[in-house]
Amino acid sequence: MQPQDRRRSKEDAGRLIRECSLDGGIIPTRHFWRELEKEGLSIVDALIIIRRGYVFDEPEPDISTGEWKYRMTGTAPEGQIIHIVFCFNSDDEAVLITIFSDGDSH
Repeated sequence: MQPQDRRRSKEDAGRLIRECSLDGGIIPTRHFWRELEKEGLSIVDALIIIRRGYVFDEPEPDISTGEWKYRMTGTAPEGQIIHIVFCFNSDDEAVLITIFSDGDSH
């Protein structure tokens, strides 16, 4: 299957990642864990952002992997605007690639 065949709309991506978070289908990468710690957030904070955040933009293809990457934006419990970049292995498995706040550049 080509990456464009797996592309989901921003609405579908938001719905699917929320379903994944409820069903245990979230896989944080090592990079995600490092960035989460740098931001002073916990995995619970990230899950809150996933449950309450929005995917505002259509996905972008990752040049190195060919996967479609999505960015969810939400507010952390402490009030900072946080972005989570993710992709899907399947409709019930999302991979969390990185997390950053508005002040960071990624």
